Amino acid sequence: MPFQITDATKKLLLLKKRLRFIAGGTSASKTISILMILIDYAQSKRHKKIDIMSESYPHLEDGAIKDFREIMLDRGYWKDNNWNSTKHIYTFETGSIIKFISIDKLGKAHGPRRDVLFLNEANNIPYQIYDQLEVRTKEVVWGDWNPSTEFWYYTEIKDKIDHDFLTLTYLDCLEALPQTIIDSIESKKHKKNWWRVYGLGLLGELEGKIYSDWKIIDEIPHEARLERRGLDFGYSIDPTVVIDLYRYNDGFIIDEVLYQKGLSNKGIADFLNQNDKGRILTIADSAEPKSIEEIRNYGINIIGAIKGSGSVNQGIQFVQDQRISITKRSLKTIKAYRNYIWKTDTKTGESINVPDDTIHEWSDSMDAIRYGLDSYRPRKPSIKKQYIARNSITGY
Repeated sequence: MPFQITDATKKLLLLKKRLRFIAGGTSASKTISILMILIDYAQSKRHKKIDIMSESYPHLEDGAIKDFREIMLDRGYWKDNNWNSTKHIYTFETGSIIKFISIDKLGKAHGPRRDVLFLNEANNIPYQIYDQLEVRTKEVVWGDWNPSTEFWYYTEIKDKIDHDFLTLTYLDCLEALPQTIIDSIESKKHKKNWWRVYGLGLLGELEGKIYSDWKIIDEIPHEARLERRGLDFGYSIDPTVVIDLYRYNDGFIIDEVLYQKGLSNKGIADFLNQNDKGRILTIADSAEPKSIEEIRNYGINIIGAIKGSGSVNQGIQFVQDQRISITKRSLKTIKAYRNYIWKTDTKTGESINVPDDTIHEWSDSMDAIRYGLDSYRPRKPSIKKQYIARNSITGY
């Protein structure tokens, strides 16, 4: 579908102040519209420097860079020779450049100045880094986010500094959305906090978040030891998810290695066989014993997760008690971690002690992690023996 000028784009074009902050729900055309405005700016102004920043390069490559390239191709602007894939810089015929950057340390923010800055998903960028980048930006600072929880904009900017603020929703993008997407969004009106954030674009409530304090790391340390894989089955609607679990310094490192729809059991087995011949113990959803047996027959060291009364909450509690790091390339899993919440009582609105798995986008990765880590949870001797007996290859 061609990229269109939407009501969201028109509203953004009316903003005139130096600081322009945009909160919004899902499919509200926040990022797409800002990118379109920045592309037109670079095409019409000479020798301007525009920086587009997000929390990591994997996040940029899967989001803003991908959207930028698709917009440029759609408009017939893209030229391969103008794109420096190593430095993530596109140079326009006007001499203006758009550079995609990721800054994870304050010292790196003390760099060159720019004319325009766009903070994509600004809620994931530390305030100290924003503060340093803002003072080194000459003309305009843009920032967008899904308002799932309060962050520095609400405490340091909102009532203290002159700026433009705009809330966008999917209703501002109806020209570009297929009816299936609109129906999907509106079908979730009964989910109080989800609808407030992703439907109405309003500041959400932090209550009910299951996991916290996970550390995002650049890469897996050489000393880390791969010991488990967690597997959550999917096919047409939900993806198959595989999470590698490493032991490191009395904690665990999570690395998302597979997140894909349409995989057969043979396809899953082929993937698990790629690097270590399937020797690493994989813990899968035991609700699919036939799939587990078929994958095992392909030579994969796989067993089903032990389930029983209270096992889900016990597994969650065990994960909560661990020191967890997660690689920055684990994009889908990081997003799931930030949105995985307890269910709320429809009458009282209070959290109840049951994971909210009605939005599978948030639960798939979390289930795979729980299956893998739960195998470390202390159990009665009889249950421990089941693990050892069913895992004759590694002896874990």
